[in-house]
Amino acid sequence: MLNESAPLADDENFGSRVRSAVFWRSGTQILSQVIAWGATLAVIRILNPEDYGIFAMTQVILVFLSFMNGYGLVSSIIQAEKVEPIQIRQAFGMLLLLNGAIALLQLLLASVAADYYRQPIVADLLRVQALIYLATPFMALPEALMTRNLEFKKPAIINLISAVVGAVTALYFAYNDYGVWTLVYAPLAIFWSRAICLVIAVRFYILPTFNFKGAGAMFGFGATLLASHLFWTIQSQSDIFIAGRYLDPHDLGLYAEALFLTTIFAAKFVPPLNEVAFPAYARLQSDPRALAWSFLKAIRLIMLISCPLYLGMAVTADPLVETIFGSKWTGMSPFVAILALAMPVMTLQILFTPANNALGRPQVTARTNMFGAVLMPIAFLIGIQYGVFGLAWGWVIAFPLLTIFTYSQSHKHIGIDARQIGKAVWPGLSASTAMAGIVYGTDQLLPEMIVYARLAVLVATGGLVYVGLLYILARPTLFEVIRLVVRRKPPEPSAAELRSGEI
Repeated sequence: MLNESAPLADDENFGSRVRSAVFWRSGTQILSQVIAWGATLAVIRILNPEDYGIFAMTQVILVFLSFMNGYGLVSSIIQAEKVEPIQIRQAFGMLLLLNGAIALLQLLLASVAADYYRQPIVADLLRVQALIYLATPFMALPEALMTRNLEFKKPAIINLISAVVGAVTALYFAYNDYGVWTLVYAPLAIFWSRAICLVIAVRFYILPTFNFKGAGAMFGFGATLLASHLFWTIQSQSDIFIAGRYLDPHDLGLYAEALFLTTIFAAKFVPPLNEVAFPAYARLQSDPRALAWSFLKAIRLIMLISCPLYLGMAVTADPLVETIFGSKWTGMSPFVAILALAMPVMTLQILFTPANNALGRPQVTARTNMFGAVLMPIAFLIGIQYGVFGLAWGWVIAFPLLTIFTYSQSHKHIGIDARQIGKAVWPGLSASTAMAGIVYGTDQLLPEMIVYARLAVLVATGGLVYVGLLYILARPTLFEVIRLVVRRKPPEPSAAELRSGEI
C-alpha cells in the first residue's frame, strides 16, 4: 500500500530527463513506425498471404533463438548503480560469443525446421537470417550505455535512419518480385544499418575481453532475464509454432498478419516506453512510494490509449482490414475482431516487467513468463482443434489468467493493490466500452458506401464519442493527458491521492 508522504524524484532534473526520454523514444518511434508501416502496407499489397505464412514459420525459430542473444547482460548494466570499463568489455565479449554460437546453431537447425513445417524454402531463409545475430553485440551495448543515462535522442535519430533504410530495401525487393525474400532482406538492412550508426554515435571502439573473472553478478542478473525471455518466447511464439504444423501457409499468413495488426500498440509502442520506464524505475527503487505512484500513472495513461484503440479495432475490423491491406486480405477481418479483445489485457500485463526488473526482482518476471509458457501453449493446443478461430480465441481466454497471475506475483513488491489497478484502468476501459458500442451501432445504421469513407465515419465517430465520454466521466484524466501532450508540468500528487491510488 502507498504511504503518506509524497514520493517525488530526488531532483527536478530527473523528471525533465524522463519526460525528454519519453518524448524522443516514443515520439520518434511513432515517426519510425509511420515510415515502416508505409513501406509494410505497400509490400503487403504486392506480396501474398502465403509469403507471410512462410515468413512467420522462420520467425518462430528466430525469436526462439534470440532469447539467448545476451540482452539480459546489458540490462544489468542499466540496472547497476556503477559500471566499470572492464564490465563493458566483459559484456562485449559475452555478446560476441553468444551471438556467434546462436548463428551457428540456426544454420544447423535450418533443415530440421524446414522438415517440421514441410516447407523446404524455410531452410534457405533461416540460413540468411542468421546474419542478424552478428549485428546484436554492436547494437545492444551502445544502446545500453545511452539508455543508462536516459540519453534517447541519438538512438531515436538512428532508429529513424534504419527505418528509412529498411523501407527502401523492402520496397525495392518487393517491386522486383523477390517475394518472401523481401521479408528477409529488409530486417537485415535495418539491423546492420542500426548497428553501424550506433557504433559511430557512441564511439564504441573498444576491445572485448574473454576473461570473465568478477562478472558473476552481471552474469547472474542476465541469466535470470535469459530464463525469463525463454519463457516469454515460448508463450508468445507457441501459437505460430503449433499452427504452422496444422494450417496451410495461406491461413497461417492471414492469422499472422491479424496478430501483427492487433499487437501493433502492445508490441511496437509499449516496449519503447518500457525502455524508458526501466531506468526511471531503477532510479526510484530506493523510494517505493515514488515507484508505485509512477507505475499506476503509467497504467492509467497507457490504458487510455490502448483500450479505445483495440476496442475500436474490434468493431471496425472489416472496413479497417480492407482499407489498409486490400481486398485479398479481407479473410483476416474475423481474426482481427477476436484478437483485439485480448490486447488491452496484454498491454496491462507487460507493463509490470520494467517495474519488477528495476526493483532487482527479475525472478518475478521469470515466474510470470514461466506460467505463461505453460498456459499459452495449452490454450493454443486446445484452440487449434477448432481451427484458426479457436487459435485466436485462445488469446482472449488465456491472457486475463496470465495477467491475474502477474499481478499476484508483483503487487507486494511494487506496493499497489487490485483496487488501485482497477481505478487506473477504469477511465479508459469504461469510456472505450461505451464508445465501441456506439460505433458498432453506427456501423449498422450506415448506408452502403465506399469502404474508405465508412472507416473514416466510424473512426471520427469513435474519436468524438471517446473524448466526450472522458470529458463527462473522467475530466481530470482527460486534462492530465492534455497537459502531457502540451508538455506542461503536472501538479505534484497530494498525500491523499497517494493513499487512494488516485494518479
